Amino acid sequence: MGYLTTDKKKITAKTFIKMKQEGEKIAMLTSYDFTTAGIVDAAGIDGILIGDSASNVMLGNSTTLPITIDDMIVFARAVARACHHCCVVCDMPFGSYQTSREDGIRNAVKIMKATGVDAVKMEGGVEIADTVKGIVNAGIPVMGHLGLTPQSIHQFGGYGLRAKEEAEAEKLLSDAKALEAAGVFGITLEKVPAALAKKVTESVHVPTIGIGAGNGCDGQILVYADALGMTNGFKPKFLRHFADMNSCMTKGVEEYVKCVKDCSFPSETESY
Repeated sequence: MGYLTTDKKKITAKTFIKMKQEGEKIAMLTSYDFTTAGIVDAAGIDGILIGDSASNVMLGNSTTLPITIDDMIVFARAVARACHHCCVVCDMPFGSYQTSREDGIRNAVKIMKATGVDAVKMEGGVEIADTVKGIVNAGIPVMGHLGLTPQSIHQFGGYGLRAKEEAEAEKLLSDAKALEAAGVFGITLEKVPAALAKKVTESVHVPTIGIGAGNGCDGQILVYADALGMTNGFKPKFLRHFADMNSCMTKGVEEYVKCVKDCSFPSETESY
């Protein structure tokens, strides 16, 4: 049946690779706090990413660039405390590994020691392969991230589809192979053509996790607030709402306000 139903042991980086080998799709979501992560983990998710998207979702920034490693540690520590089954992965934020190999290793160790997560995730290909190898050699599992890499958004000039042209598609494929050689246990593919994502998936032995990359990947990831319908006005082509939490929460808050205003809350039975 698969890991969600027959194996209640902790999911690890090695589990992800075995799931690819056995043809079982990998389901991932982001989370940034203890309460949400506990619900997501208990619902049977395979992996939770503490994404640097916390910069947008939790801190209200327009990009992922402002979030710091200390910010990420606060979110990651809370998530790790809540999770007992899934594999917990923490993004390394912008500036924490691009400056040097030594900085990357030092900051990856800092995240692991301070949070209790299972792995880190990094954006980039051949340019960061040596840093990835150093972190893996330090005993830390690493997930790669190719395609639309939000930490490079100013270089790209927007959030459009990546690797549409042949040259960039060829580089993405070579980057995936370089990351595999460096020792990653998985690669996120964001906003790339589905045919290219499928080709990459078939070309590497580690699992690919898609977001806006079609159904040919070994798994999928979404930001939980988007997937559960909490955000307004954000509906890219790749996003499906699996719940309508915005409406549900709005109605709940409106009902709470009403009951406070008309003195029906708290009732006698709700009072000491």
